[in-house]
Amino acid sequence: MNYHNIVKDDMLNGDGLRVTLFVAGCNHNCYNCHNPETFDPNGGIPFDDAAYVEIYNELSKDYVSGITVTGGDPLYIGNRDTVTELLMNIKSKFPDKTVWLYTGYVYEEISDLEVIKYVDVLVDGPYVDELRDTTLRWRGSSNQRVIRLGGQ
Repeated sequence: MNYHNIVKDDMLNGDGLRVTLFVAGCNHNCYNCHNPETFDPNGGIPFDDAAYVEIYNELSKDYVSGITVTGGDPLYIGNRDTVTELLMNIKSKFPDKTVWLYTGYVYEEISDLEVIKYVDVLVDGPYVDELRDTTLRWRGSSNQRVIRLGGQ
């Protein structure tokens, strides 16, 4: 898996002060997507041990609420194994931190994936430009849902 950025002190992609991981790879190709540079799974840089350490260092800070994984799409087929492993380890190491995950898939398509066990809040559905609504919190179009799952 490749990624584009790890943002520290993010308050836009979930509740509280968060670490946000922007992964590479997405096959939804939503028209007017906010992050089209993340579509290419070969873009960005390899997600390596240094990236894990950077995320863990940020999550160890008391004032950080948790992690958000977005992209691209964390559930792009080439990302699923690494994202599942990452979130499983985060939930084990930082059980009080929340995990948010953004995906272009709808919950009903992915509800049986192992990764969902480690997600507290899922923002699902593709971005639909005709349904764009700037008044919505944490999502870009009205078809997208903020689903509180609870994680493990």
